[in-house]
Amino acid sequence: MRTEGAAVAASPTLTGFLRSFAHRMSGDALPLPDEGNLPSLEGATGWLNVEPLTIESLRGRVVLVNFWTYTCINWIRTLPYVRAWDTKYRDLGLTVIGVHTPEFGFERNVDNVISAIGDLDVPYPVALDNAYEIWGAFDNHFWPATFIADGQGRIRYHHFGEGEYAMTEMVIQQLLTAEGVEAVDLDLVSVDASGLAQAADWHNLRSPETYLGSARLSGLVSPDRAQPEAPHDYTTPTGLGLNQWALSGRWTIWQHAATSNEPDGRIAFRFYARDLNLVMGPTDPGTSIAFRVSLDGTSPRHHHGVDVDEQGEGIVTQQRLYQLIRQTGSIEDRLFEIEFADAGVEAYSFTFG
Repeated sequence: MRTEGAAVAASPTLTGFLRSFAHRMSGDALPLPDEGNLPSLEGATGWLNVEPLTIESLRGRVVLVNFWTYTCINWIRTLPYVRAWDTKYRDLGLTVIGVHTPEFGFERNVDNVISAIGDLDVPYPVALDNAYEIWGAFDNHFWPATFIADGQGRIRYHHFGEGEYAMTEMVIQQLLTAEGVEAVDLDLVSVDASGLAQAADWHNLRSPETYLGSARLSGLVSPDRAQPEAPHDYTTPTGLGLNQWALSGRWTIWQHAATSNEPDGRIAFRFYARDLNLVMGPTDPGTSIAFRVSLDGTSPRHHHGVDVDEQGEGIVTQQRLYQLIRQTGSIEDRLFEIEFADAGVEAYSFTFG
């Protein structure tokens, strides 16, 4: 789960499922608080997949508002559930609204969001929240965040981060039933997520989200430390410790990203997780930059992610999240390295799963 201004770890729990399951077995309704009126959506800077929606036009429908930003791995792992709920309950009276509130500057670009909607298969209405007006109206601080309102426009449930899928769906079912819907199938959706959307291996996740820009820089151990907003020749020390990283070659560390200034720029990171992802992209739209990754100095082979081959080779073509490593078998402490063939790559943050 990402927070505005900080990254924190979050893992699914059984708490909500056990609570909701107990109520279902007893035949009682879930005790849902009244959390106030659903805030206005008028702050949206645009809408995708639908004509603009208003709170008034949604009266009588159960509304699920899901805050997201397209490079957030925590949100990507929840998407199969949100998509499934939209498919199952839309015709029964549920409206899912994805509020896209960008974390990085390039996520404000409407064309980038449209591309992400197509690539990730987001079929429901999307409100663009580039000015953070809707985010502020909900007093939200997290990606992802889910709020569910009843047909009278009153928020009855919220959840921050991943997990609590059974609880969330049971709330949807209960609120639809309260609106008089008689055909609600009480079986919970079954989701078979793979690729980027596969649930994290929480038991083996020991590396935190790590930002490469100076605004939230942590873990950098290059000998000269960070030299913000100026080109600098960095070197990688020997013996990186767990969750330490370093640059090699000529880089500029800006507020939100590190940019390679010459060919053969490298990043090394010692991590402990099944998956390693990197949010990155070319500084010049439309350009492509080849790269190669390694694990402990060799090709990743069967440990490669969806965006590289067994030899560790891949191409940066757009600003997005790239899955570079997915370990198979036992998870170990590994040294990851990535080398870019040309200058002009912006690297924003590492995430893990």
